[in-house]
Amino acid sequence: MDAFWLGGQSMRANLRWVCLMLLACVWSAGALPAAESEAKDDFGRAMAAWRDGKHTNAIAILTKAISTSPKESRLLNLRAQMRSMMRDHEAAVADLDAAIKLEPDSGFLVRERANALFKLGRFAAAAADFDRVNELLPKSAPHNWQRGIALYYAGKFAEGRKQFELHQTVNPDDVENAVWHFLCTAREQGVEAARKQLIPIRGDTRIPMKEIHDLFASKATPEDVLAAAAAGEAAPADRRNRTFYAHLYLGLYFEALGDAARMREHILASLPLAARDDYMGDVARVHAQRLTAELSPKSK
Repeated sequence: MDAFWLGGQSMRANLRWVCLMLLACVWSAGALPAAESEAKDDFGRAMAAWRDGKHTNAIAILTKAISTSPKESRLLNLRAQMRSMMRDHEAAVADLDAAIKLEPDSGFLVRERANALFKLGRFAAAAADFDRVNELLPKSAPHNWQRGIALYYAGKFAEGRKQFELHQTVNPDDVENAVWHFLCTAREQGVEAARKQLIPIRGDTRIPMKEIHDLFASKATPEDVLAAAAAGEAAPADRRNRTFYAHLYLGLYFEALGDAARMREHILASLPLAARDDYMGDVARVHAQRLTAELSPKSK
């Protein structure tokens, strides 16, 4: 979706670090009460430890600080961000629950919890949080494409379609937005209706996005998508990224067509290629988890 690729890596990992740095700036300037000053110092020490790669130490610093200042939501938020980057999403949700109790109208905190819930496969809860984000931050609602994906997995296809239509107003050249709009429409109204309503895209130069769009428009084949991902010269990380997106969207395409076997083939092929800290990588992971759950004896 609307993120940057750099050397085959999504910029979301870097953007998350920027968010952590911004958190460090939220304390007011000037003299602070002693307890708040101590919390600010702990915040800085945890950030420094994290930056030096001492992740366990950073968490320990924050845990001790939170025991002293349990109502300091900035400490809870920072620990949640770090735990999320360590892929401990359960613990991140717990921290965000506590932070949101302190700041129930924080759209930022609710959005972060929605993202963590989605990564845990709790789609209905994630969608509810994303709904709340749109209520709290109405000006940012068009940018809330993650909500559309959560709605798709929660089975709320009409609402998902509308979110992607809204996102189109601020991100008009994104093939992925057009594809997710197609996926929601196909589940809501059928594949042929989705093809008729496929959003035209002209400016997405990422490889193999053109071929992916053509596939959903019935102007290309799955082989065309894979060939585009493999064509030309590319750094290994770029090649991996292109191949990941090819398989992910082929899997979603076959899901729309009702071809469960080929959907599973491509979703599973995308998994080893998925970046660790990338939202679409998380989409592949939760999709695969859903497949596993559907095949488990408890689900039958």
